[in-house]
This record gives sequence, C-alpha cells and structure tokens, in this order.
Amino acid sequence: MIADWWWLAFDVGSGIIIGRMANNEPAVAAGPISSVAVVNDQPLPGARKALILLLIINLFNYIDRYILAAVAAPVREEFGVSYTAMGWLSTAFLLSYMVVSPVFGWLADRFSRWALIGVGVVLWSLASGASGLAQGYFFLLFMRCLIGVGEGAYGPVAPTLLADLYPVAIRGKIMAWFYAAIPVGSALGFVLGGLFASEGNWHWAFLLTLPPGLALGIWCFRMKEPQRGLSDAAPARRSTPADYLTLWKTPSYVLNCLAMTSFTFAMGGISYWMPTYLKEERGLAENIATPMFGGIVVVAGLVATITGGMAGDKLRARGWGGAYFLVSSAGMFVGFPLLLLMLVTPFPYAWGLLALTVFCLFFNTGPSNTALANVTHPSIRATAFAINIFVIHALGDAISPPIIGLVKDHYSFKVGFVIVSLSILLSGIFWAWGAKYLAHDTDRAPRLFDDQPGFPVAVATESTPAKPI
Repeated sequence: MIADWWWLAFDVGSGIIIGRMANNEPAVAAGPISSVAVVNDQPLPGARKALILLLIINLFNYIDRYILAAVAAPVREEFGVSYTAMGWLSTAFLLSYMVVSPVFGWLADRFSRWALIGVGVVLWSLASGASGLAQGYFFLLFMRCLIGVGEGAYGPVAPTLLADLYPVAIRGKIMAWFYAAIPVGSALGFVLGGLFASEGNWHWAFLLTLPPGLALGIWCFRMKEPQRGLSDAAPARRSTPADYLTLWKTPSYVLNCLAMTSFTFAMGGISYWMPTYLKEERGLAENIATPMFGGIVVVAGLVATITGGMAGDKLRARGWGGAYFLVSSAGMFVGFPLLLLMLVTPFPYAWGLLALTVFCLFFNTGPSNTALANVTHPSIRATAFAINIFVIHALGDAISPPIIGLVKDHYSFKVGFVIVSLSILLSGIFWAWGAKYLAHDTDRAPRLFDDQPGFPVAVATESTPAKPI
C-alpha cells in the first residue's frame, strides 16, 4: 500500500499518518497535529503554473533594472549630472531594496506570499512607469527608491515558493530556469533602453514597462498558496525569533552569502557601466555596443545559468555533496582571468572573450541560490533569502557603481573594472571553502527544529489550498 501513496505525512508526536491515496481519496486519521514531516519527491500541484508566472515577473524585474544602464548617457546629458551621480541612481534602488527585503522576508514567513508579491509587482510597475515622466534628477532618484521597495516584496519571497513546490532532487534545475530571467531580462533591458537611448526619447523605455507589470501583479492575487515544507520532509511550523539565529550557525549559508556578496560587487558595477565603457573608451558605435552586449548576455548568460543548475544537480546525484558550490567556484576561477584579458584585447576579438566571461560569471546563479534554499528550514527560508539580499547588495552592487563612476571621473573605466574584479576571485575562494559543509547543512535543514517548540499548522492537500500561516 505504501507504494500507492503520492505523498505521505507522518505525525512524529502521535504516530498519526496523514496523506492522499493514488485514487485521490483522503486518508487522514483523527487526532492532534503537532509536527508533520512530509516525504514528497514530485512537484506539487500548480508548480509549473507558478514557475511560469514567477519567471515572467523576474524577467520584467531585470528588464526594469537594466533599462537605466542602457539610457544612462542621454539621462546624464539631459539632467547635466556627473558619472558619480548616475552611479547613485543604481545605488538608491539597491539601498531601498535591501533595507525593506528583511521586512518582507519576515512577513513572508507568516502571511500569504502571493499577496506580498502582487503588492510588490504593482508598486514597482507604477514607479517604473513614473520614471518615464521624470523631468529632473531627484524625481528619478525617488522613483528608483520606490522600485526598490516594490522589488523588496518579491526578491526574497519568490524562491521560497519554488522551494516549497519542487523537491530537492530537481530544485537546482528549477532555480536555474527561474534565474535564467536574469541574463535574458538584463539583456532585454539593454535592448529596450537602447532603442530609446537618445535625449528626449529615453522616457518611453520606462513607460512601456507599466502595462505588463500591472497585469502580472494582478495575476498574483489569483494564485493559491502552497503548504510550506512539503517538498523538504520538514514539519509545518511557524518560526520563533530564536530560529533565525541558526542561520549564523550554518557555515554553508554564511560562506554562500560572502561569496555572493563578492560576486555581486563585481558583477553589479561592471554590468552597469559596460555599455558606456564600450562606447566611450573602446570607441564602439551606439547601435553596435548596446545591442551586441545585450545579445551576449542573453545567449551566454542563459546557457550558463541553465547549464550551471543542471550540472549542480547531476554532480549532487553522483555523490558530490558540495556540488553546487564547486560549480560556482569553478566559474569564478575561470571567469576572472578572462575578464582581465578582455580589457586589453582589441575588438572584434574582445567580443569572444566577453562572451566567455559572461558565461563563467553566470554559471553560479542557479547553484548558489539553490544552496540557499536547501540549507534553510522552510519556516525561516524567506527571511534567509531576505538577509542574503540585504548583505549582497549592501556590500556589493549598492557601492560598486559609484566607486567605478568615481574612478572614471579621475582615471578610466578600465582601472575601475580591474579594481572591482578582484572580488570575483574572492567569491570563488568562499564557495570552494563552503563546499565541505554543504552536504551536512542540506541534510540537517529539514530536521533543524524537530526538538524545539513551534506553532503547528495544518497540512494542505491538492483540493484544499493552504491558508497563510
């Protein structure tokens, strides 16, 4: 009979078995539910629909982020500001994003995550559209801050939904598809912005993001909340304040945050200024530099993100417990010298080196975020992602664009790129270090609070959507 169950839940406190048979008949014994551990090796109902929606939202998320990078030149000329001031437009967004993320992460551990995402998407869409109405620098700066608030309600929450909908065995591949929106959305942002990258026309690049953003936000309110922990064999419980201290006692989580921070410091600054660098220091035409760079990010970044996630899953299945970190560190160690070589290689040969660099740098995206989900208990996972977001942006791409802008004001983009690129090498070291802890922390995460008191919650079935905790 056990083979006929498509999922099985066991109440460790009373020995009660709760589940649903293959014939879709509920099998629930009467009695108290205190701590429920679930065995589930298949995606939950509605998983694919949720993945598609979250992927599209993530796509527009990064389109919006990188439109500004593509239109930076006409914006700077129209408003008459310095390169350093333009760098602060990116930093303002990231500051608000990282500050509010922990707040929304805490809320997402307790309330409906789809509702939080819907509010966030609507807010950032309105602010993005309003950016197109900006007639001065400080209004645009304020809109970038509001966009950060909206994305703060989405960034730490979306991965936790996917982690609850998909089992650990294929989570790397799923996360890779979700984060594939980063290179594609970034590139589309460059392309869309490039189409309007002239003084007086750049406003349209922001205005066009408003209608689809609002539609996606409204769609979120129609989605059903999945039960937390079903795909992790973890008891369904509400977190307590003491639970969050376990994050700092999880070596793979801490080292992953350090590695992602180092990587984000370099990637955020370099990607923000790359189109301007190609035009102003390498002498490439506007109609070549931005579309070509965008195309490279789409192709190389997309292939690398998906390949990295699948490689991590394959190696993990073959017994490599630290696979996700080993894959990530390998990309950094190879990408670092390729970036330096690209900076001194003439075009058109430099395009090939740039493509290889982008491929290597995006190779970690799926594996590193999958590791974040796998080493944290479902009851604190949203907050864990939120803390990660705060750290990687506060010490990463919130400060690197103005640093490169400042170096450019006195020296050159090339010098600025070399300075910040050293952190790529540092990220590889952190991931290599964390590999030895990853398997242990992953196995430990679902059972982390088994012997601690918590607030029990009911188990959802296919026909009964879970209510917010």
